[in-house]
Amino acid sequence: MISKLQIFEMHRLKGMGFSNRMIAGTLGLDRATVSKYIKEPDILPQNNVQRSSKLDPYRLIIKEMVEQYPKIKAPVVLRHIKEKGFEGEVTIVRDYLRTLKRDATTRQAFIRFESDAGQQMQIDWGHFGSLIYGGTSRKLYALAVIESHSRMLHVSFTHSQKQAVLHQCLVDAFRYFGGTPKEIVVDNMLTAVTDRAGAIIRFNDAFLDFLRPFGITPVACNVRAPHEKGKIENSIKYLRNNFWPLREFEDLDDAQNQVLAWLDITANKRKHQTTGQAPAHRLRPDALRSLPNPMADFREIETLQVYKDFGIRFDANVYTVPPRMVGKTVTVKADRKTVSIYHKDKVVAAHKRCWQRRKRIELESHKEQVRKLRKKVMMDKEVSVFMSLGQDAVDYLEKLADASQPLKKTVKGLLLLQDSHGSPALMCAVKKALKHKLYGLDYIQNLLDQEKAHKVMHMPVSLKNDKLNDIRLTSPNLAEYDAIAMKRRGYNESGN
Repeated sequence: MISKLQIFEMHRLKGMGFSNRMIAGTLGLDRATVSKYIKEPDILPQNNVQRSSKLDPYRLIIKEMVEQYPKIKAPVVLRHIKEKGFEGEVTIVRDYLRTLKRDATTRQAFIRFESDAGQQMQIDWGHFGSLIYGGTSRKLYALAVIESHSRMLHVSFTHSQKQAVLHQCLVDAFRYFGGTPKEIVVDNMLTAVTDRAGAIIRFNDAFLDFLRPFGITPVACNVRAPHEKGKIENSIKYLRNNFWPLREFEDLDDAQNQVLAWLDITANKRKHQTTGQAPAHRLRPDALRSLPNPMADFREIETLQVYKDFGIRFDANVYTVPPRMVGKTVTVKADRKTVSIYHKDKVVAAHKRCWQRRKRIELESHKEQVRKLRKKVMMDKEVSVFMSLGQDAVDYLEKLADASQPLKKTVKGLLLLQDSHGSPALMCAVKKALKHKLYGLDYIQNLLDQEKAHKVMHMPVSLKNDKLNDIRLTSPNLAEYDAIAMKRRGYNESGN
């Protein structure tokens, strides 16, 4: 079966000027297969069916243990992973340790090499504590990207190391440099490398899909070989020691603005210790490849449901949409500044991204639309009939609206309950529901059923003409009659 890496190689060779026939011969594939994937690279290849192993979920854990303790023994590893749920025997663990240790290389002297202009960029993440938003703490990460020839540096601060965020940061760096390199050097981050066994490396499929339109070849460093990406590791240290100390940040935007200013004024204008030149002067944008036009959309993307409160749940917050979208499925696309919500490829709402948690982010226009809908519902004839039953009825309608209950449907059901149980019983149940904060037709039905167990209710007389049975009248306001009676009493006492 064709893998994502093979598809990537087809496009890389095509970009070098290879014909489809030459690509097929180089990769040992059928020419028709090459033509198909050159034309439609996003066709999902079928995955090879591989035999699973009980050890598979624990391989990365074991690798990290071996990297930290190269002489660790199989029984120690077995005891550790059994605490995490492993059910296998020591034999499979010992075989895997033997493979890892055989592939491990001894420390060697190395020679510093210089890349040609536009040949290579190196990337790495750094953790920089956290930022506080109200009562919320968000971890702060920095993706550093360096153009190896010039030592030109770009830094993106983020609150996540997710796949889509990595892609956004790389696009920001490419735009900053004015183009893309031929290759990009990564470490063993899971968003770039999913597995490796010695010299065999399996790159993340989503990462390959991201790199393909740019024609960039990924290069993975060997484990415990920091010299292979020494330029970017030194850049992280430089950032930590020369930018970070004694700074304060209001939010993510403030941190990003400060680091960009530092890059432009200090980091990329200083005389570099190795090259003897300022990175900004040594950079050769003409050696970089041009960015694709148009660019793909690399924002975080999720498909979400709109709830009754006309909001979607994204990144621990609620963002509102027009109330007409309730019950529909929408697409959310977000970057570090904006959360945009789409329905059928049309933007229905856009919000400034909130980094706090458990917040409701509303647009005033959405609240106004809800108020208009409520007003329209309140003018409905059946709603007016129910409201005429008294202040408790009016209060209950308000609570139903706040609870995002369907008003018309609920009121219709409440009036049917009035027909079968009578107005006094209904309003008694409504009063109890208000007291106990029970908002919905089912609650009123249950309260009435409980009361009915003690009382026998007679159904109202049914007329032959169904239209007459459907007539509903508002309940009279007894306060008006009391006012007339008081007025007449005063008239008689005056002697007139």
